[in-house]
Amino acid sequence: MAHVNVSEDPAARVQASFDQQSIMALLGARLHSVEPGRVDIVLPYRQDLCQQNGFLHAGISTTIADSAGGYAAYTLFGPGEDVLTSEFKMNFLAPAKGDRFVATGRVVKPGKRLSVCQVEMFAHDGEQATLCVIGLLTAVRVTPR
Repeated sequence: MAHVNVSEDPAARVQASFDQQSIMALLGARLHSVEPGRVDIVLPYRQDLCQQNGFLHAGISTTIADSAGGYAAYTLFGPGEDVLTSEFKMNFLAPAKGDRFVATGRVVKPGKRLSVCQVEMFAHDGEQATLCVIGLLTAVRVTPR
């Protein structure tokens, strides 16, 4: 297997950063796909992540959607740069009930400092997919000190 220089490969940089997010490990979320300007994160169903009616908790839905949007922007950044979220607006369209949840982030408008991303979170129940969350996220390009 060839050695991958994490600083040069955006997908490897996203994976390395994702692996440092202890919240993603705690939730059991994983990266599903990483492309320039797009990231998918998958979260298997867990009853302990649900609210009182058995639906995935809104806070968990927005957590994976936030990471998907931020990492979508991050795929377009250079080595030595990092990403933070400055704002997001989420609309909940349907209860999140299924055997797995997929959050997708797509860059709509990349910028030198701010990138606007669309985020979605689908609940999958077998072959049936329901759009549960849609939103906009603003990601900030930062250079760690």
